[in-house]
Amino acid sequence: MKHILKYLITIVGLFAVLNAQDKPQPGAFSITRIHYSGGGDWYADPSSLPNLLEFVSTHTNIAVNPVEKRAKIGDDVFYESPYLYITGHGNIKFSDKEAQILREHLMNGAFLHADDNYGMDQAFRREMKKVFPDKDWVELPTDHEIFHVLFEFTNGLPKIHQHDNNRPQALGLFHDGKLVVLYTYECDLGDGWEDANVHNDPHGIRRSALEMGTNIIVTALSR
Repeated sequence: MKHILKYLITIVGLFAVLNAQDKPQPGAFSITRIHYSGGGDWYADPSSLPNLLEFVSTHTNIAVNPVEKRAKIGDDVFYESPYLYITGHGNIKFSDKEAQILREHLMNGAFLHADDNYGMDQAFRREMKKVFPDKDWVELPTDHEIFHVLFEFTNGLPKIHQHDNNRPQALGLFHDGKLVVLYTYECDLGDGWEDANVHNDPHGIRRSALEMGTNIIVTALSR
């Protein structure tokens, strides 16, 4: 009986250790994907953020929560999220209340990365004018820290997918001199973050996308 009890205690202890290892550290970095209205596929590229988070965990000393969060603007999870992400191929729609909430959250220190997944550009620019009617997009120059903070991108934003074959642009909105919104246009980093068998991109292309995504995160955390 004593041996059985000792065995059970050992098994319970082992499960406790494994469970603790699976849980993210308190205060670990996380990414919250915005669940927006309008009919666009806000959930696009499901493997992208987990792969990016794994890459960040492996190549930096940032404590990472490997599971992406998802929230509608104004949810409790949204308010708890300093790093937001939005993507998709179709229409994006913010209500007036959502636009105001997003504006206040960004002005209070949150950061939004919007990644053009082909087809969201017109709607996203329209909705962001509701969020910041007084701000215009500024293209980040190639000497901006976001291209050099950890990994080097001498020519600026990498081109991951062709889309309309336009050059990729890193566009920013600033508040009090601080970058609060980054829009990666004609680039499609999210496709480069996805599992290798999804788009069959060469290793170098996927690596560039993951390195650029890591630079964005490091820049956002160091603002």
